[in-house]
Amino acid sequence: MTSPVLLETKDLDVSYGAVQVLFDVDLEVRQGETLALLGTNGAGKSTLLKAVSGLLPATAGTITFDGLDITARSTDGRVAAGIVQARGGNAVFPTLSVRDNLRLGGFTLLRHRALLAERTDHVVNLFPSLSDRFDQRAGTLSGGEQQMLALAKALLLAPRLLVIDELSLGLAPIVVEQLLRLIGDLKRDGLTMLIVEQSLNIACAFADRAVFMEKGEIRFSGDPAALVDNGDLVRAVFLGGALRQ
Repeated sequence: MTSPVLLETKDLDVSYGAVQVLFDVDLEVRQGETLALLGTNGAGKSTLLKAVSGLLPATAGTITFDGLDITARSTDGRVAAGIVQARGGNAVFPTLSVRDNLRLGGFTLLRHRALLAERTDHVVNLFPSLSDRFDQRAGTLSGGEQQMLALAKALLLAPRLLVIDELSLGLAPIVVEQLLRLIGDLKRDGLTMLIVEQSLNIACAFADRAVFMEKGEIRFSGDPAALVDNGDLVRAVFLGGALRQ
């Protein structure tokens, strides 16, 4: 039985001022699905995530979540509905401790201290290395630990759709393996995920389906293995056909 559609964009256009970046993007993410969003730099992947999360307005088209039109809904409203994004690169407050980063990550729960404490315990169990660094400034953590903290902050909000921008970029292989195990655990728990990933090899390891974007349009949607077999498209994604290891 096919799972219901949780997120859908239809004829979605997004612009930065006068410069249009997304063109008629139709995307579906089904309940419980893990979807990898692939493409070259500048293809529009992060722009699409920002539009879904409410960080950029749509200039045309619609965004629907769980059957409700959220195109004009605020970022806070989308978080409340269950759309939570873990941003790559600068998703932690470097001068604050791990503890304070988590408190800020759970800002919507500050009036519910028992629930916040319970969820904090849960996410720390998912990332045991963070428990030994609660009073350490986030900016002194390794890149992998900062990515884990960013994911922990997102998971504090118990998302229905977890949106991850750049899962593995710049991380050591051993850290990527740890993140893939976590993604596997979240999949088994039934969490729906939309993940930007630069490596086709890594996407094949976690994704139920891959979507490839180029110049603000979707050019492929299907089994990641089928993308591997599409030589022309693979060369477009990986600059000369060299797959990242």
